[in-house]
Parts: sequence; C-alpha cells; structure tokens
Amino acid sequence: MAKPVVAIVGRPNVGKSTFFNKISGQRIAIVEDTPGVTRDRIYYETEWSGRKMTLIDTGGIEPKTDDIILKHIFTQAQIAIESADVIIMLVDVSTGITAQDKDIATLLKKSGKPVVLAVNKCDRVGEPPLSFYEFYELGFDNDPIAVSSIHGTGTGDILDEVISYFPPETEEEEEDDFVRVAVIGKPNAGKSSLVNRILGEERVIVSDIAGTTRDAIDSEVINEYGKYVFIDTAGIRRNAKIEDAVEKYSVLRANLALERSDVCVIMVDAGEGVTAQDERIAGLAHEAGKASIICVNKWDTVEKDNNTHKEFTEQVYNALSYMTYAPLHFISAKTGQRVDKLFGEINYVNMQASTRISTGMLNEVLAEATSRVQPPSDKGKFLKIYYMTQIGVKPPTFVIFCNRAELFHFSYQRYIENCLRNTFGFAGTPIRLIIREKGDKE
Repeated sequence: MAKPVVAIVGRPNVGKSTFFNKISGQRIAIVEDTPGVTRDRIYYETEWSGRKMTLIDTGGIEPKTDDIILKHIFTQAQIAIESADVIIMLVDVSTGITAQDKDIATLLKKSGKPVVLAVNKCDRVGEPPLSFYEFYELGFDNDPIAVSSIHGTGTGDILDEVISYFPPETEEEEEDDFVRVAVIGKPNAGKSSLVNRILGEERVIVSDIAGTTRDAIDSEVINEYGKYVFIDTAGIRRNAKIEDAVEKYSVLRANLALERSDVCVIMVDAGEGVTAQDERIAGLAHEAGKASIICVNKWDTVEKDNNTHKEFTEQVYNALSYMTYAPLHFISAKTGQRVDKLFGEINYVNMQASTRISTGMLNEVLAEATSRVQPPSDKGKFLKIYYMTQIGVKPPTFVIFCNRAELFHFSYQRYIENCLRNTFGFAGTPIRLIIREKGDKE
C-alpha cells in the first residue's frame, strides 16, 4: 500500500522548512530567514505512531504575484496539494491572519482535502497568545493547533491529527527495491529538465536562471523499466563562486544526494563540452564509488557531421580519463530524444555495480594475469601475489594478499583492474582494490 502523502503549505517565512526539519530530525530543507528559500517540493519519508508517511515541504505560496520564480513556486505548491492525502497549513501567530493566509485557506478548501491548521511560533509554554484565536476565522472544520517549530512543541499533536485522516492499514509496506538515481552536474546543464521529462510533469522548477534548484529533490518513478527514485540536485558550482550560505547548503545537499544514490547521471552540456567543473563533479561520483552514466544533454542543438559523435566521445573520455568505464548517453531533455533508453543504462550499470564474483573465478583470472605480465620487482625484491577475494559491492571491492604491499605499484593495480573488466565487465562502475600483506589483520 502506498504511503499517505502529507503536504506542508503556507505563505513565505511562516516556518514550514523548520517544521519539516523538526519532524524529519534532519536538515533536509534549507532554512534561512530569506523568503522563498525553499523553491521546490522536498520529500521525506517518516513515521508516527507506527504509521509511515511521505512528508512534502513546499515553497511559500504567494497566489497574487508577478515574480517569475514566485509563480513557479505557486505552481509547485498546487501540485503538492493535488498529490497530498492530508495538508498541514502553517500560519504565523506573531503576524496574525494576513490576506495571503485567507487566499491560501480558500485554495485549500477548494481542494476538498483534509486540512490541519498549525499556528506556528507559539514559543511560550502554557496558553497560546490571544492572536492564536484569530485563526478560527479561517473556517476549517477542526480546531487550530499551537506549535513551535523551533522547540518542537505541538508537533506530536499535529501528527496525531494528521494520521487520524489516514485510511486503515491493510497490509505491510512492500520492501523498498527502488534504484536511487542522483542527477548531478553544473548549473543549467539540464538536470531539472531531464527529471521533468521523465516524470511527465513540471516536478522541478525549470528556468534559464542558473541555480533555481537549491535542494536535492526526490521523485518516485514506476514504469515498464522498473522502480526508481530520481534525485535532482542543485547545480554544483566551483567553491570560489559559492557566495552565500544558501548556496553552500545546496552543494552540501548535492554531495549528500550522491552518497545515498545507487547510480549517478552526470549531466554535460553538449554546447559547452566537458569543462573543468564537469571534471570535478564527475570526480565526486568516481571517488564516492558510484555507478555512473555520462549524459550529454542538448545534443539536438549541436551541428553534426559523420565524425561529430566520435569526436565528442573522444573529447569526453580524454577529459574524464579516470572514468572511461562510464557509458556515454546522448540525449535531449527538451525534446525527449533517447531519454527512454536511459532506463536500460541505469538498470545495467546498477546490476554491474552489484556483481559478485566467486573467489575461485577471481583467482583463475589473477593467475592468468600474473603469468602474462610478471609482477614488479625492485632491487632483487619480488612481488608475490597469493590470492584475491571480493569483500563488497557498490562498488565491487576486492582484497589482494601479497608479500610486499610497497611493490604493488599503481600501474600494476591498473593492469589487474583491466583484466577484471575484460573478463567480468563491470561497465559503469568503479572498482576498488585493497592491497594487504599476508598476515595483515587490518
């Protein structure tokens, strides 16, 4: 049974993200005193009194605005409302009812969804301030509940009210078998456009203004290819260009998204080619040991001849020489060209990263490799390799036992890695080799 969806909505700066973070117990949504900091819908799976739910944090709603970003935020909030089973409307006791609060209340009543009214910033212990009682005027069926997002008081009462609207549980949740895909890249490479194309809805704000995606945003996709969670991340800039606290949070969030992913889709702008920033971003995925696909976007805008594809491929692998294992996929997120074929690549590299090889097969390959190219020696000291075994997946990780680890040069490690790839594939995934001297218990 699908988890009920709970959306947190309200006008800007009433404390929605702080409330969201208090419930989740993590700083998932960016919290700053600047209105409009949360621009997209942020998802988090949580549990209360044994009931699991998906919580959505939305950008502050301003129904009457000419600002292009605020219009986008309003659209995102509307989609969140439509997706939700229960809505938490957050208001600010310190300002009392505003015209925006009334407009949002009208919007929520039209949705027909159950609404729990949370009056935030009731930070003093005891009776709420007199201004709390003004919010009965909004005319919801249930009583408003006083909360303090900062201190966490009242959040339990809110969640008790929320789960009272959930349908009865009929069966246990299915085991999570989603493939988590982080879409990473520099700003404006087309990450959000790709996610929206896959979802078939405007799930993430798409704009020509670089940096419109600030948080890492999860979107579930179930189709004929499988079950996926796509994580659209904020564009990663060079550190020198990270000028404010919000931008720093966004880069941190992108790195956290990378850590919890199974597969990384690294977006490269075909019009710009591989830049130094692309090299750094791809390096993050490589160092994190993630299965990866290099996705060349905006391929429809490139003038082509018979050699264009080959030349661009060479350029990419020359720039990302440490990542030649990653398949190259040419798409147009705007037109949808070859986007569907991306799912097959994702499934394949995820399977390759999960591959386990028996110790017997590994040592057959090792014996053949060492007989073909003798292990290195130095000043009469010879490297002897005893055996190899696999100790992990994602990425495939192997321990090789030898007599002298200092003689096992990087070049010979690369040779062994290539022999493994030639025999077993491991397309799309880095390989980790750990060198141990026999008897080393570390």
